[in-house]
Order: sequence, then C-alpha cells, then structure tokens
Amino acid sequence: MRRKLRPPLPPRHGLDPARLRLPDEGHWRTLLEHLVDRLPRLEPDRIEQMLREERIFGQDGPLGVDTPFAPGTFIWFHRDLPEEVPVPFDVTVVHRDEHLLVVDKPHFLATIPRGRHVLETALVRLRHELGLPLLSPAHRLDRVTAGLVMFVITPESRGAYQTLFRDRKVHKEYEAIARYDPALRLPRTVRSRIVKERGVLAAQEIPGEPNAETHVGLLAHRDGLGRYRLVPATGRTHQLRVHMNGLGVPILGDTFYPDLVETPLDDFTRPLQLLAKTLEFEDPLSGAPRRFTSGLDLRAWTSLDAWAAPPA
Repeated sequence: MRRKLRPPLPPRHGLDPARLRLPDEGHWRTLLEHLVDRLPRLEPDRIEQMLREERIFGQDGPLGVDTPFAPGTFIWFHRDLPEEVPVPFDVTVVHRDEHLLVVDKPHFLATIPRGRHVLETALVRLRHELGLPLLSPAHRLDRVTAGLVMFVITPESRGAYQTLFRDRKVHKEYEAIARYDPALRLPRTVRSRIVKERGVLAAQEIPGEPNAETHVGLLAHRDGLGRYRLVPATGRTHQLRVHMNGLGVPILGDTFYPDLVETPLDDFTRPLQLLAKTLEFEDPLSGAPRRFTSGLDLRAWTSLDAWAAPPA
C-alpha cells in the first residue's frame, strides 16, 4: 500500500496546499522552467517571485529559482486567492458528534472552494471557525440553495458517509416557493432526461431515457404563491430547478430558469427560494436512524411584502 505524502507546509485560511506531481521526464532544466510551462495562467514573474519568497515546497523544504527539475517528485504551494465579496450570512450548526457535522448553509455561500469562491465557502469557514482542519463534505449543495449540508469530521469515516449519497441511500426533502397555478395537478412525479454540458451554465431537458426523477407536492398556497415539497430520487445538476421550470412554475429568485439573468455577486436581495429541508438515513457506522431538519425558512413565504407574486 502506497504511503500518502503529508504536505510539508500547513493549511492556510483552512485550505490545504495544492500539490503537483512533476512529469517522469521532460526537457526542463529547472523547476521554474517547468512551472512556467505548466501554469500558463500565472505570470512567469509571479512564479519566480513565489520561488524567491520560498512559497513552493518539496518534501524536504522550500525550493528556489535555481532548483533543478526533478522528474516524478511532488511540490506543494498555496494558490493566490481571488478577491471575494463577503457573504453576510452565518453558517449554523444543526448537529455535531464525533464523526458528523450537519449545518444550515445560507443562500449565496458555496459549499466548497471552486473558481471565484474560496474563503467565502462553508467548508473553509467551518474549518477555521470550529478548528477542524480535516473537515470534508459528504455531499454538496448549490451556492444559491440554502439548507442542510453534512460534513465528515474524521477522515477514516469519510468514505462511509460519502457512499450514502453516492448510492442514493439518503432521503432528501426540499421546500420551494413558486407561483401557484390552480390548474397544475399535484402531487405528481416528474421524470425527464436532463443534460448539462461543460462550460454551459444552464442544464436542459432533452428527449430520451429519463435520468432525473422528482416528486412534487403542494404544501400550501396563498396570495398567488405556492409552497412546494420536492423529493428528488436522483441528483442531476439543477434537477429541482429544471423540473419546476418545466411544470411552468419556476422557483422564485431563479436566475437560470427560465431565462439566464446576470446578477452581481454582491446582490443578496432576492435569493433562490429553495431550501434543503430534511436529511434522513441509516448511520453507516452505528446503524441508528438519523433525521435532521433545517431551522431556516424561505423569505418569500415568511415575508410576503418582500416578494410580490410573479404575474400569472
């Protein structure tokens, strides 16, 4: 069994350093020459500066501008962080034990670092605020969706809990607010084929064998709005949003469906009215039943003055 290499430098802001393995062969004389070719998004002067400041490490310590290219070895470094807009909402702990951490994630906060969102993510915040550097997500929730997210505290338990989601052994329920249509017969199960191409923001429904299934029910309605219960049997990208849009009642605050609307990252005024309300499963370690319920509410339902019903 191959021994896992430990990073030679500590986490920063709750983030582990990036790791790169150098090719087994190559024409480069120095590490600097290789990294200039390997990392085209970084200016050569920036790479040289990082080496001079001893910010790039090998297994035995910091590396310099004259470090020879060493085939097959590993290097570690912390990436430059993007400028981020602070998300002015807190992550709330719902449950914590030896292995599991369950939280209520607010709207607009990404689950894990990706692209323009690094420090302003639930994972990095929790690692820093709770002193849990090895915390890892058991699953993910869209940045614009609020509600329950489950993290694993102990690395040795990570696989067991992540497998629950992979094998669809977690019962998930969502709530959504959308226009009320009295002609829409509910409850019903929606099945369709959803595809999302790499580089394209929105997913779409196309003809073919269904790969997405959602049970949709109506919990209540008033003042032209409906409060819906959504139970996904599958986990396609944007599945709930696509299915609600397909029924003619797109979720309030959705900037992707039916139309793509650009919204500044510092605009927190109209969050997507979708909430991950319930997680229920059999604990893979103890065998005990687990059920967690979000303490959050959807603003369009609790503060009708702030959300006028869309036109019919």
